[in-house]
Amino acid sequence: MADSIQSDPHGFKRRGVLFVLSSPSGAGKSTIARKLLAADPTLQMSVSATTRPIRPGEADGKDYHFVDLERFRAMVADNEFLEWAHVFGHRYGTPRAPVEAMLKSGRDVLFDIDWQGAQQLYQIAGGDVVRVFILPPSLEELESRLRGRATDSEEVIQGRMSRAAGEIAHWDGYDYVLCNDDAESCFLKVKTILESERMKRSRQTGLIGFIRKLGKAVPDSD
Repeated sequence: MADSIQSDPHGFKRRGVLFVLSSPSGAGKSTIARKLLAADPTLQMSVSATTRPIRPGEADGKDYHFVDLERFRAMVADNEFLEWAHVFGHRYGTPRAPVEAMLKSGRDVLFDIDWQGAQQLYQIAGGDVVRVFILPPSLEELESRLRGRATDSEEVIQGRMSRAAGEIAHWDGYDYVLCNDDAESCFLKVKTILESERMKRSRQTGLIGFIRKLGKAVPDSD
């Protein structure tokens, strides 16, 4: 799927990375995602579609594509999503066309999605997907962070806490698992993972040609 044309300073190309961040709500993935985007202009965010109502301060097309249930169902039927899931009474999905366009233009794509979305995306794109799961230091701290946001009702907070244990149970479906006990430290670790994954030999599609120019004998295939 990832047929991007990203260039290395040495002139050879690599495949794009589909970089997934997941965590229980309140554990910090969205904050880390924003910091990654601010630190790396070559990284592009995948904007999900959702049926949930828009919140104060959010912008349609920037934070989410806000659609009604009928439109979302039509998008599912037309295979317009790479992945989608039903979460907290609303539907969320990753539109296929924008992601494919970003990869074609040579950008890595960042996903802020849950374990269901990560699993579906991996089934489609396999080795081009890098999955990072972020844990809270404790469930007590997680609840404190949710209450500190002051954006959710008591019922919603309890629902998020109830769901958190189920989400954490899927930690072993990820390539990397980090504990976010310090936001800056966790961000730097995630940034290092992204930089390292970009340099994997399996993604350096132009590496053999580059080595041949150096006069090295290499096999005909990877």
